[in-house]
Formats: sequence, structure tokens, C-alpha cells
Amino acid sequence: MNHKRLGPQTVALASPPSVWSFASIGGKLESQGPLASYFDELEQDSFFGEKTWEKAESAMQKRVLSRALEKAGLAPADLDYIFAGDLLNQCIGSSFGLREFHIPFYGLYGACSTMGESLALAAMSIDGGFARRVAAMTSSHFCTAERQYRMPVPYGNQRTPTAQWTATASGCTILADEGPGPYITHVTCGKIVDKGIRDANNMGAAMAPAAYDTLSAFFRDTGTTPQDYDAIFTGDLGELGHAIVRDFFHRDGVELDQRYQDCGMLLYDRQQQDMHAGASGCGCSASVLNGYLLTQMRQGRWQRIVFAPTGALLSPVSTCQGESIPSICHAICLSAQR
Repeated sequence: MNHKRLGPQTVALASPPSVWSFASIGGKLESQGPLASYFDELEQDSFFGEKTWEKAESAMQKRVLSRALEKAGLAPADLDYIFAGDLLNQCIGSSFGLREFHIPFYGLYGACSTMGESLALAAMSIDGGFARRVAAMTSSHFCTAERQYRMPVPYGNQRTPTAQWTATASGCTILADEGPGPYITHVTCGKIVDKGIRDANNMGAAMAPAAYDTLSAFFRDTGTTPQDYDAIFTGDLGELGHAIVRDFFHRDGVELDQRYQDCGMLLYDRQQQDMHAGASGCGCSASVLNGYLLTQMRQGRWQRIVFAPTGALLSPVSTCQGESIPSICHAICLSAQR
């Protein structure tokens, strides 16, 4: 198996799994953003027909998996595993939302990097011959995230200029050992990076060093440069974090140029919607990937991209105890060619 490893953090998949189908669901604000047409469903009710916002997040996961299965022409029993997680304590958005499907389940927590983590593990399980079809998915909800990490929404607290808006969205990718592509060819597992940032309203600055570390490892291990890819997408760094990553690479003499974008800057119209630094949350990069990015790849706009969502590994307890915010980033290479 060692022949698949290209370096300390990167794996080249011998039989790259295919994206079989994908789906995304968003809420009211996502329906007002520039990527609205790429969602499979857009719900104007923040409760998604449920009694609480937490149940609404579970409903999103249930609906997005159902939609992805429907688009693939598959039944739940056709999946070997689900890899899923969310931002809620003990990942109840995933476990409560997916319990009725009776599919073998791995619950994950990578904060806002969970879409990358789930894709990486799903791809490696298929490449290793342990599964044929696997769902990778995640979600977030603005109101559940605010209640857990910052201030309850009814409190009406002021948001700082560096704050980001947690997406109310969910995304699901079904990978298979066959299919039309695009294909996952490489996976880079990130390391935990902590530069001492303590401000929970400045996630971009906390996560940017992890994105820089993982992307640097990806390019080093694969022997490639940013110019070898049509586009590079980090997840949820927002305007400030995106600028920090560009500056880090600039100091190394590497220019990311316009091919480098961030999902947190794409999901909303930051001027018209007043989203401050941009979007965040597991559902941000998940919905951008499972709507805009994969659709554009299927349509031939890009032949090879890097998808590198980032996550802040904090908790309400760690914040109250004055801990800094450790972060992580996982990188996935998606290619139109196997």
C-alpha cells in the first residue's frame, strides 16, 4: 500500500473514485446569493418545517441525501457507508437526520473542513476496495451555530467586520468505483495548526495558516504548482482569510493569482447581502462544491481543481476557558480524467 503515498501527507489513489451524483440544499439567504441556481432545493422557512433549528439541520441532511440518491437512481441499501458530520454537539445534525436510512455510518467532526474529511475517507475506502458506493456529506445552520458558538439569534448582538455568516445549507456527494466523473485522484490530510488566534469572530485569520500548510504540503508532495490547476478553492476563509493565504504564498515567491478562490466569498453577494467577511459553516463549502463546482466540472469549465475546505476545531467550552483556536484543512484533487 505504501506505493500510494507521495509524501508525508498526500495519497495518490490508484483507482480514483468517481463522483456518481451530488446534491445541495440551501435556505433563504442562499436563495438570494449568486449561486442560487446551482442548488437542488432552496427553502424559505429556516425551520424546514420542523419545530427547532436543530431539527431543521437534521431535515436538511435527510433531504440532501434523498435527493442525491434520487439523482443517482440508487436506493439507500445501495450505499456501503455514509461519512457525515456537522457543527452541533455530538454531531446530532447527522445522526438524527440519517438514522432512518439504516446505512452503515461513520460520524465525523472536522468543523467546516468536514466536507473535505468525508470525501477523503470515502475516496480512500473505495480505492482500498472496502466499498463500492459511499455518501460523503455535511451541513450547517446559521441559527444553530450562533446559539452554540456565539450569541443566540434573539439577542441581536453586533457582528464585527471580520465576522462571517454561517451558511444554512447542506451538501452530499455520492462516490462510486465507476461513473462519469469527475474523479478524486489525490487526497492530502491536513495537520492541526494553531497560531494563537482567540477571537471566535475572526475565523478567517484562525484557519488561514492551516490552509496554507495543507496546500503547501499538497504542492510539495505532488510535485506540482498552483499553475498546474484550473482553479483552487479553499473553504470558508472569507475575505480576510483568503487575503492571508495569498500573502503567505507571496512571501514564498508563489503567486496564486485569480485561479485561487474561496467558497466563503462565492456563496453570497457580500455587498448586497451585508455578509461582512463572507460565508462560513460546514454547509458553505459543501453546497458550493455540490452545486457550483461539480456542475461546472461536468460542463467542462475546469479539468482539474483543488478543493481544500478549512475548519476551526474549537468548542464553546474551549472558548470560555480562553483557549486559542486550532484549525485544520484537508485538500482533495478533482480531475475530469481518471
